[in-house]
Amino acid sequence: MRKLIEFDHLSIDGRYAGDSWWAAQMQVAPNANHFDYQLRLREQATGLVLGRVTYDTFAGSWPAMSGDLADKLNALPKYVASTTLAETSWNAEVLEGDAVEAVARLKESGDGTLVKYGNGSFSRALMEAGLLDELHLSISPFVAGSGESLLAGITASPMTLTGVTEIGNGAVVLAYSLHP
Repeated sequence: MRKLIEFDHLSIDGRYAGDSWWAAQMQVAPNANHFDYQLRLREQATGLVLGRVTYDTFAGSWPAMSGDLADKLNALPKYVASTTLAETSWNAEVLEGDAVEAVARLKESGDGTLVKYGNGSFSRALMEAGLLDELHLSISPFVAGSGESLLAGITASPMTLTGVTEIGNGAVVLAYSLHP
């Protein structure tokens, strides 16, 4: 069975979007350590799981990029959760039917690691269904104060801290197993 890891960028107060989040995030630019961490994560990946918004954002920029990180990302198969996307490019396919059930089937269909990018209701649904195996949270050193919260509405979920990686600029990646 495949493992599913989600990677997210958050402020200290757990926000991942909103005007104040974007303004503060732009002041804490990712550095080489941040990209090295993501490259190591992608090197173990056999595919990516994306929601439609993340897919649209990534597909609009990553294919034109080059370098180790971009080369690995561009080569991986992508599995997109969407009820509105009619066609894909960039080595991607839309997950058939209910997205949560499709991810469950995808996890059962082979070995290796799937990495999920993006957040929001799709992330919460995967977590509630017990399909996420690990959360890797890149925490940037600012308080957004408002905006969307990654884990809002999630029922109590014990996790085990499996790693702490300092990536510079005051940021850390906290890795948690969701199946202690």
